[in-house]
Amino acid sequence: MGDLHDPAWYLGDDVHQTFAELRRSDPVHWQDMAEEPGYWAVVRHADVAHVSRHPELFSSWLGGVLLEDPDPAVLEETRHMLLVMDPPRHTAYRQPLAPHFGRRVIGRMESQIRSRCRDVLAAAADQGEVDFCHDVAGPLASETIAEIMGLPHEDTPMIRRWAEIALGGQDQEIVASYPGNAAIDMVVYAIAWAAQRRAMPRQEDVTSLLLESTFQNGEPMSDVEFGSFFFQLVTAGNDTTRTLISSGTEQLIRHPEHVAAMREDAGLVPSAVEEMLRCCNPVHYMRRTATVDTELRGKQIRAGDKVAVYYTSANRDEAVFSDPQVFDVRRTPNAHLSFGIGLHFCLGAHVARLQARVFFEELLSGFSTIELSDTPTKVRSNLTNGYRRLPVRLGP
Repeated sequence: MGDLHDPAWYLGDDVHQTFAELRRSDPVHWQDMAEEPGYWAVVRHADVAHVSRHPELFSSWLGGVLLEDPDPAVLEETRHMLLVMDPPRHTAYRQPLAPHFGRRVIGRMESQIRSRCRDVLAAAADQGEVDFCHDVAGPLASETIAEIMGLPHEDTPMIRRWAEIALGGQDQEIVASYPGNAAIDMVVYAIAWAAQRRAMPRQEDVTSLLLESTFQNGEPMSDVEFGSFFFQLVTAGNDTTRTLISSGTEQLIRHPEHVAAMREDAGLVPSAVEEMLRCCNPVHYMRRTATVDTELRGKQIRAGDKVAVYYTSANRDEAVFSDPQVFDVRRTPNAHLSFGIGLHFCLGAHVARLQARVFFEELLSGFSTIELSDTPTKVRSNLTNGYRRLPVRLGP
């Protein structure tokens, strides 16, 4: 049985086989950790949904969302993020934002996203061989979230780099490439950006929305709160789309029969995107902390215990998906949990779906050859599930 906490284990070939065995024999599995208390790994779709829908039993706020217990000061800072809030505070902060990330509002960005996709792919075509993670998916994701936030175009390369490093903390090759603390640098940038924007005329973007809205007790967002919100929105906006597009492209390269079907019928692209999300969920897990003694699948979970919900397993649950290990662009329905479920359902889901749909429409219509030019390299992480390098050759 693999060590679910070991970042290196996710680079191996037995991840999905191990999760399938756990779903069958030990769906609420105790996983030890080397230097601190272990945790309960929840691997079935129904149980992941149950934990996610009951924050009164399983809290984000108590211990944060990572398996490793944070320093108390760090935990207190992360509690300014939506991701780490419980109701009623979560509701108070999310409610003003949600309409601005709705399907209709995001849908108005389609022409801009399509133009951006064409520019990114045209640059890739000129190179012939590209790293899809950094040369294609990364720029598209960061420029889109920069537009939503109203950020200067020239700042997007550094913001993209900060986001990748902040989420790649278990991969030394990623972390060693940056001399400072990417998360702190991004928050410092965000606080300075907030001060700059307060002195400027109002613009129609999420930065203005955050700065002008009142939240709990009728108070506006503080600089520290804005920095935390900025960090979450920008890193998630970068990572989700970058992973979806790069990992989705790798899946298509491995399944040329699906590429042919999608070229023949562009109407398959939306369901293909959902299947990419199911098979290539950008995040392996999220942690919760039990607020009271409770029971799940006969296991006694004590107040204070860590509980990790595993999307990588839930998305291949045999009780929900037929032939769950098969990549099928025609799969419908597709009740994957890659965006979460319940109150923490991903705020940017419509952004990621729109970018991916438009991108793959442009990729398939623009290139007859899409193939690997070298061996891909995955990120070494027990949290993020994506590629660090995806060398691809594009041809007309």
